Amino acid sequence: MNILTVCTGNVARSAMLGFMLTSIARESASQWSVRSAGTHVIEGSTMSSRTRDALLSVAELGDHRFSAHRSHQLTPRDVAWADVVLAAEADHVRFVRRLAPREMARVVQIRQFVLHAPPGEPIGRQLAVVSGLELDATLDVADPAGGDQGDYDAIARSLWRLALDFAALTSA
Repeated sequence: MNILTVCTGNVARSAMLGFMLTSIARESASQWSVRSAGTHVIEGSTMSSRTRDALLSVAELGDHRFSAHRSHQLTPRDVAWADVVLAAEADHVRFVRRLAPREMARVVQIRQFVLHAPPGEPIGRQLAVVSGLELDATLDVADPAGGDQGDYDAIARSLWRLALDFAALTSA
């Protein structure tokens, strides 16, 4: 399965979730390819030290080259590549669906997916259920930008739980 994670700048939330899903795939031998992108990116930016430190605080992630990450502006080609697009916010879902309207059924908020995808169903059925729901900004994963290290660490812990729940739902 090809998974695309999306946030605004592709230097915090989507990058963290991408690394987390990659780690889970390695540990579980899931056949996932994971990429990340942002809706409003300065192409080629590195993740902040706060993002890196937040990732390092999640012991289960193991050994990654977090410093190798470079931000990437979302393109229609990225969306076409993905079997599922996991967005941090409702506004990101709207952006991606406008960018690639043919793929709109594959674009969901990560938290909404985890809360509403029917367990044990194929990913296509799960996406059909969740993408048909009204977007809910109260389910957004908060942007830690401008916050302190505690904010980044809290978002990393939240994303880690969401990544584990996503994995459990899609492997059932």
